[in-house]
Amino acid sequence: MHKHNSWFNRATGAFSVILLAGLQAFGASVTIKERPRNGETVEVLVQYATQPTAQQHRRIIERNGRVRATFAHVRMAHYDVTPEALAELESNPDVVSISPNLPLQAFLDHAMNSTDYMPLVSYYQSLGRSAAVGIGVAIIDSGVDLSHPDFASSQTGQSRIVYSQSFVGGDTNDEFGHGTHVAGIAAGWDTITAHIGGYTRYFYGYASSANIVNLKVLNATGGGTDATVIAGIDQAIALKNTYNIRVINLSLGRPIAQSYTTDPLCQAVESAWKAGIVVVVAAGNGGRDNSENTLGYGTITAPGNDPYVITVGASNALGQNNRAIDVMTTYSSKGPTAIDHIVKPDLVAPGNQVVSYQSPGSALVTEYPANQIPINAYNPAGSSAYSPYFFTLSGTSMAAPMVSGTAALLLDRNSALTPDQVKAKLMRNAWRGFPATMVTPVTDPNTGVVTTYTEYNDIFTIGAGQLDVWAAFNDTTTPVGSAASPSATFTNGTAVLQLNSVGASNVVWGTGTAYATNVVWGTNVVWGTNVVWGTNVVWGTNVVWGTTSPWAQAAPGAENLSIAIKGDR
Repeated sequence: MHKHNSWFNRATGAFSVILLAGLQAFGASVTIKERPRNGETVEVLVQYATQPTAQQHRRIIERNGRVRATFAHVRMAHYDVTPEALAELESNPDVVSISPNLPLQAFLDHAMNSTDYMPLVSYYQSLGRSAAVGIGVAIIDSGVDLSHPDFASSQTGQSRIVYSQSFVGGDTNDEFGHGTHVAGIAAGWDTITAHIGGYTRYFYGYASSANIVNLKVLNATGGGTDATVIAGIDQAIALKNTYNIRVINLSLGRPIAQSYTTDPLCQAVESAWKAGIVVVVAAGNGGRDNSENTLGYGTITAPGNDPYVITVGASNALGQNNRAIDVMTTYSSKGPTAIDHIVKPDLVAPGNQVVSYQSPGSALVTEYPANQIPINAYNPAGSSAYSPYFFTLSGTSMAAPMVSGTAALLLDRNSALTPDQVKAKLMRNAWRGFPATMVTPVTDPNTGVVTTYTEYNDIFTIGAGQLDVWAAFNDTTTPVGSAASPSATFTNGTAVLQLNSVGASNVVWGTGTAYATNVVWGTNVVWGTNVVWGTNVVWGTNVVWGTTSPWAQAAPGAENLSIAIKGDR
């Protein structure tokens, strides 16, 4: 169901017409109301030019509105507004933008070889200590199973979940089953199979001794809103010094409804970035979407469209320990981003059929028990019964925490690194060995119909390339300037990168530096009519290069659950 909504944008001094779509999640549709009528209210997120004051909030209350939430570290407020309160906001010169509170959702062991992680094991053993001790990683998701043994410290046995808070009511446990899986990839320590003779598989996370800050913003069905996620981000910033939070992982998203410069979710992640926290975001799972004849291009979701953050797509390790045969998944969302045309994703990492930790009794585990793995999959002497500890999921949600964990490792080695320096190191040292063309047949599990997808080795599909942990860890150069992702322009049949998308005084990707454009993205950064993916479809339409979002014209995510459970197989 679609609505045309007008929302006042202070940046342009006029109303912006935004085409919004209700999201379909687990059979339930959500619609966004238009301007409130007399006696009604509408839920909005309001961005201010400066931190809003008590007087600003009081103006809403005096006009029969309601203050739902305020934020200490992002210049926003969450209101229910009457027509009178909305008119007050529209006339307030301190208001930058007014946006609906949009719904969003979660995106649902061979990876460590694909990302060249294993040398880190020997490195930390040589130091006689564990990886990323004392680094805080905030998992902003559906909660984390507090009782899972693999979140314990390898040294003390105490839980490394040092703080938990729910922004969706109830307790902080993971009723959906997504956040626990994500947290395990980023920072799990496998106490279940570790040091036990005869076991054949082990399930460690990347920053295996990092502390976990559990900020629950998605409910038992994996749903949340901009406001709940922004509240989690705001709290992560508030707790940064208390728990040494250096990384935020956001394996969630929604369709892009407006420019990142006014999108409240994007502005919240920028606040965290500027506070010194690396923000890693899943790219989205819309790569199969050809509803607008874009071959999945232009389907990056918010807040992954923000140029500051590290946006991560999903590759497929094909169940092997040899990254030379890795390919891209068919579902990983591709750039450029809608409206602003930011070059995304920044990196990719394995995200297909990833085994991590399960939250017993959660919605995903209950509905899809076959995604548990049998005990004898890692213990040859064990039974064929399902393990109560491990679960398989697919998607860019699984790729993002690999980058989050790696960011924590880089900060463990050099705590002085800024978010921009971490991002630049990860991108410069990415592995770029994907084949030029990748053809993947996918069987629909319900109908048996086989659909063949073709992916191409271009910057809107793979970004700078695949995560290479060891190479980034050993990069001793010090990048200078902003590592914001560039924008792309399309004129007369040619796409060109514009390196400075945020107006920074200095950018890492400038020519003559160790991080110059041709080092990060390769030499083929400007294309003519014979583009690398061999089709003119993307270039011949304004759906990708226009000023609106193609994803605002449909209800994306309907296949996300199928992707999370089945992946590419």
